[in-house]
Amino acid sequence: MRSPARLGAVALLLFLAACARDRLASPPPPPPASTAPAGVKLGRPYTVFGRTYVPVDDRAYEEVGIASWYGPGFHRLTTANGETYDQDALTAAHRTLPMPSWVEVTNLDNGRRLVVRINDRGPFVDGRIIDLSRRSAQLLGVDGPGLARVRVRRVFPEGDWARTTPPLAPGAAPVRTAAARPPAPAPGPALARPLWVQVAALSDQGRAEFLLADLADLAPGAMSRAPSGLWRVRLGPFPDEAAAAAAREAARARGFADAALVVG
Repeated sequence: MRSPARLGAVALLLFLAACARDRLASPPPPPPASTAPAGVKLGRPYTVFGRTYVPVDDRAYEEVGIASWYGPGFHRLTTANGETYDQDALTAAHRTLPMPSWVEVTNLDNGRRLVVRINDRGPFVDGRIIDLSRRSAQLLGVDGPGLARVRVRRVFPEGDWARTTPPLAPGAAPVRTAAARPPAPAPGPALARPLWVQVAALSDQGRAEFLLADLADLAPGAMSRAPSGLWRVRLGPFPDEAAAAAAREAARARGFADAALVVG
């Protein structure tokens, strides 16, 4: 006859085995939903001056290289993510990091450090790894010499979207500010002269080439140099006003609020 103690031990083992089986059968909890705001942009690979750049959400990014800065010629023009460039804000341009993201820049010549917000693309000059706003360059002591050797390291200030959201999965579609190319509207009457959507006018040819490549999912486009020296970035030409208006609204939804219809 089995003792009560032995029977109790057997019952306990059976109970624990049943609990373990139930836990194994339970489905894993769903992953947390991304809370990244719609304005965060990674973007597709793009080519400038024959060189292709692949944007990537690199959380451990750190690089040593040359910093430059850009100011008056770009002030109040449109940045790569559709914002208005403010030369007195603590911002910078980077070729591949998400927009926005934040980096700590250390001037290795004088030891000064500053955290800046990435909201533009560039610089497109070999050896340079970041293009600082005028104010950022002043605080880091880069504005005088124009160039400086720096260390750039990705950081995550409080409130940064990247601190609380998971990394982008390999092959995942980048976060964009608008859907891909809108459905083609019904054709209207043909125009005597071609109709375009002018998205921006930039003083830097490299940034103009980036913008043209970045907007290729909306419509074909072209860039040309105006008498003022600015590079005009335009979508088109379009066969009728309805098609042009649809592209203009798509560009505005992408963040380029000043996109306008132009003829010729």
